[in-house]
Amino acid sequence: MKKYFYVFTIQYLGYRFHGWQKQPNVKTLHLMVDRTLNFILEGKRFKSLSSGRTDAMVSAENAAFELFLFEPIEDKNAFLELFNHNLPQDIRATSIREVDAAFNIINHSKIKEYLYLFTYGEKCHPFCAPIMTTILDDLDIDTMKLGAKLFEGEHYFKSYCYKPTENGIYDREILLCELVKNTIYSANYFPKNTYLLRVKGKGFMRNQIRLMMGTLIDLGKGKLSIEDIKNSLLPSSNTRMEYIAPASGLILNNIQFE
Repeated sequence: MKKYFYVFTIQYLGYRFHGWQKQPNVKTLHLMVDRTLNFILEGKRFKSLSSGRTDAMVSAENAAFELFLFEPIEDKNAFLELFNHNLPQDIRATSIREVDAAFNIINHSKIKEYLYLFTYGEKCHPFCAPIMTTILDDLDIDTMKLGAKLFEGEHYFKSYCYKPTENGIYDREILLCELVKNTIYSANYFPKNTYLLRVKGKGFMRNQIRLMMGTLIDLGKGKLSIEDIKNSLLPSSNTRMEYIAPASGLILNNIQFE
């Protein structure tokens, strides 16, 4: 029986979801996407696979999933419109394209870019909570910028893996890591100064970026030094970074399939 393959790009606000993967008795993104697909496909057989999991409360500007069908989509624009009409308001599909059977959304080489949005020094408007982390302590942003650049390149990231094992692959490459002033997101209830950690790479371990962000926050507070971060990236390091930054500040910004 012939199969048809489609890749969708979607955006979502993750604040009320328990991540992507379906789990018993909780609301997840995959559950809501499949419920919507089942409704608009009127019970026809299908399967959907994500390009990767996201944690609870993590949002996305540009995530992707693959849809497997046994009948073709005749009008992709009409299907996309119908899909969006039935999705909940905090999920939006932005594109659809057909691919061939050789494409595998999980194994296909890809570059992911994440953003982590944060501010510090004041209690923020509650509306900030779904996408921005607030650190009430003062932070040394200039030192944090220097610390962020240390993650760029090939390093040993075992210190930045949640519950690492002895046989894990911890030699990883970060293509870009920079801490900059936020010029992407704005709202009249945002504080005056907000910041972004931008991280780009081919593969990330569980909670890796949130552990990197947590380390930079501890650096900004003076709890860690630049030397501590340098040493944590060495193959001989036994350091375990403990502070996992809150999930709601993390945004999957882009996926680029190679």
